Amino acid sequence: MKIPKIAKKVFSGEIFDVYQWPQKMYDGSMATFEMIKRPDTVEIIATKGNKVVVCKQKQPQHTSYYPSLFSGRMDKKRKTPLQAAKRELLEESGLTSNDWKLFNVYMPVSKMEWSIYVYIARNCTYSKKQNLDGGEKIKIQEISFENFFNLMIQDKFLVKQLAVDIMRMKLEGKRSQLKKLLFKK
Repeated sequence: MKIPKIAKKVFSGEIFDVYQWPQKMYDGSMATFEMIKRPDTVEIIATKGNKVVVCKQKQPQHTSYYPSLFSGRMDKKRKTPLQAAKRELLEESGLTSNDWKLFNVYMPVSKMEWSIYVYIARNCTYSKKQNLDGGEKIKIQEISFENFFNLMIQDKFLVKQLAVDIMRMKLEGKRSQLKKLLFKK
């Protein structure tokens, strides 16, 4: 859901902004509705050879490492989600790719204007060292296609909608389609 044009910003934070607007109810009364907005994010499923390249990362608000894809917030300098995905992949892993495909876009929270763009970066190559933010610790791992499924079902994996889609493909017998999608040569 998008924040309506009549909404007024009532709070501006570092990441989140809060909007409110008057909303007519079904019984004719009026109520104040509220939503938050944050920058969109990107998640990258990177492949190299016949492996999926993922990471374990730790950030200041987490007490331990957790399994993750390469990801990050979109910034105003990068006008498109694909530009943000390419930047995040390069910064967090040192990987580049000339073969990108949008896998899906998720809007995970009904009261928040926020999209998560999931891209597949195929046939990646290492081109430089990691360039991590001060609040990131990232360990790169190359895992098998089978272990990619195991990553998706871990409790600590944060992008639950993606995990559901991947597991649904597995349950529906679409493993070979997913494999072709990830490792297209």
